[in-house]
Amino acid sequence: MKGALWLVGLFAVAVAVALIAGANQGMVTLFWHPYRIDLSINFFLLLMVLGFFLTHYALRGISALFALPRQARRWRQLQKERAMHSALIDSLAQLLSGRYLRSRKSAILAIELQQSLQDNARHEDSLPRHLPQLRMMAELIAAETAHSLRDRQLRQEHYEKLIATDPKNAGNASVSEVLDAARLCASRWSLADHQPAEALQLLDQAHLGLSRRTLALRLRLKASRLAGQSKMALETARLLIKHGAFSEVAAVSLTRSLSLSCLKDCRDLVQLQTAWNELQQAERQNIEVSVLMAEKWLALDGKPTSAVNWLLPAWQQLMQTPETVTKHERARLIRAVEKALLASEPNHEWLARIDQACSQLPNLPDLQYLAGQIYFHHGLWGKAQQSLERILSRIDEPDFKQRACTSLANLAEQRNDLSQALNYWKQAAK
Repeated sequence: MKGALWLVGLFAVAVAVALIAGANQGMVTLFWHPYRIDLSINFFLLLMVLGFFLTHYALRGISALFALPRQARRWRQLQKERAMHSALIDSLAQLLSGRYLRSRKSAILAIELQQSLQDNARHEDSLPRHLPQLRMMAELIAAETAHSLRDRQLRQEHYEKLIATDPKNAGNASVSEVLDAARLCASRWSLADHQPAEALQLLDQAHLGLSRRTLALRLRLKASRLAGQSKMALETARLLIKHGAFSEVAAVSLTRSLSLSCLKDCRDLVQLQTAWNELQQAERQNIEVSVLMAEKWLALDGKPTSAVNWLLPAWQQLMQTPETVTKHERARLIRAVEKALLASEPNHEWLARIDQACSQLPNLPDLQYLAGQIYFHHGLWGKAQQSLERILSRIDEPDFKQRACTSLANLAEQRNDLSQALNYWKQAAK
């Protein structure tokens, strides 16, 4: 269809030219002394059109001739740009493949090509907008290779060149991303050099958006743990768990260990109470955490009633799901409950709980031992003697067995059974 329309248009133009030029009898006379040239007007118009096209293409040819040096310079710039991009890609690939020396050479080549492009550029030349970002990436790769080669001085030189960004490029989003990457890498390098304080300082200097990223939080967690700042590490771990950075099992294990560290760092009752109040409910209900809290509290001469109340959730967990509590955790819990109850006035509520526990879990000698000690504390001599004698041979914990023999020896002395008391004292001494 388009071809038919072009054909019709061509015929229309031919008819119009024939009608206009065929009956045109005009003449054009040119006087060039002493000559006179007579031309038909049709021929003159044809010469004008041909002259216009000839002049046009002549001017284009002259312009192209004078543009050859600029095109040659632009071609050289393009070759340098391609070589620069190729060197940067090679340096990154070699870094990931462990060829650190080759990676550094390629990164330095990219930096030199970028510097050459920038130094030889003229006012009318258009350089790539991402040229500063490319140089910064090359500096970062070179610093990373120097870190892998344990050359701290060279690493610091490349890092200082990287962060010395031209202020007019600092607002560029791409340049800002490279600067953020450099700060995170510098923090990781400080951790590798066993300088957690410096790593924390670098992370504190980062803007809020960067400090909330998962990678930054992981670095902060590691740095705070190495620096012994358990409280900061626990807060960071909570943020990471909120972001889904750990599995459920790993999250529980991490918060447990950090909660224990927070409590261990306390030196008086005020610090201990403050650290306990800052723990979340799920963290307080962990058996190891609550037991350590009670042990530290009693060791610092705190009120035994408070320790007993903190141990109650752990005791309920032992009663409800005894299979989830390990033998070591159960022994520590029983030691803490025994120490807290023996240091306070007789508590009938706990006496009832222990009675119920013995009937619910009769195969645990640790619970039977605890019941005997609490019976003794409440003045129930007969029940205490029966419980302790029944499970004395089944107790595995040496300290439990020693205290059980001591209690039985005291009961024997109360009955004036000196031979039996002497026997139990000998067993306790062993």
